[in-house]
Amino acid sequence: MKTIKNVFITMLTGIVMVFTISSCQKKFDASTYAPTKPLPSYGGYSSSKDIDPASLVAYWAFNNSLVDSVSKAVGVSTGTSFGTGVAKGKGLQGALNSYVLSDASTALANLHSFTISVWVNTPPPSTGIIGFFSLANTKNFWGNMDMFFENGSDNTNGKLRFHMSQAGGDFTFSVDNVPNMFNKWVNIIMSYNENGGKCVLYVNGNSVASGTAGSLTGPLTFTNVGKVVFGCVQFMTTPSQTSGTDSQPWASFNVGGTDQVRIYNDVLSATKASALYNLENAGR
Repeated sequence: MKTIKNVFITMLTGIVMVFTISSCQKKFDASTYAPTKPLPSYGGYSSSKDIDPASLVAYWAFNNSLVDSVSKAVGVSTGTSFGTGVAKGKGLQGALNSYVLSDASTALANLHSFTISVWVNTPPPSTGIIGFFSLANTKNFWGNMDMFFENGSDNTNGKLRFHMSQAGGDFTFSVDNVPNMFNKWVNIIMSYNENGGKCVLYVNGNSVASGTAGSLTGPLTFTNVGKVVFGCVQFMTTPSQTSGTDSQPWASFNVGGTDQVRIYNDVLSATKASALYNLENAGR
């Protein structure tokens, strides 16, 4: 009888132990055992910072900061704020009569060829051209570099203008009929090659236009270099960044967003331009 009792106690103890162990175990989740898939690369790149870092002469991430992370110049805001950025973090939020001014580095002032990449999220022009980047010329009407949406632009006919200076002369690369440019984040990449004067425009990683800015060829040579301007063209600030003119009724401000501005002193290939768009769009 004692033997039977001991066997019963042993069996009961085993059942309790099995129940206790099983109640402590987590439910099997097959997904937790799946191998981690590597993030896709674009053009052989896995991060936007790996694209031509030696050629990068200016970079404004606008993630709660107005600092050019290359030159360390600190921008000064008039009326802007920080809002939702392209993929993660913050971006520069504009408003009427608002802009940011930053010192131009020596490398930026001495560009010969270049590629500039800018993300913009703005409604179409309603009261005047919308400037989103300028490198001021303190004496000329237009800056050493200007990027803006021309009057009359809409989502069926986006009109982009790029002014560039060579020894005081102004040259314009004009592109019309670019669709779907407004009320969403759009990546605009423009390059100029001193060897032949070729300009190329990429929108969201795709080449949409190429050509020349009139007779412009050879290295750019900027004069009377002033501030970098975000949010309007150079003569719309208060005071104007140029003695050439003051504010004009046919020009206005970017009341939307600007983000991830990168400037290179070289011409990015189509593969690199596409990779830069895709990686920044993925927050990488």
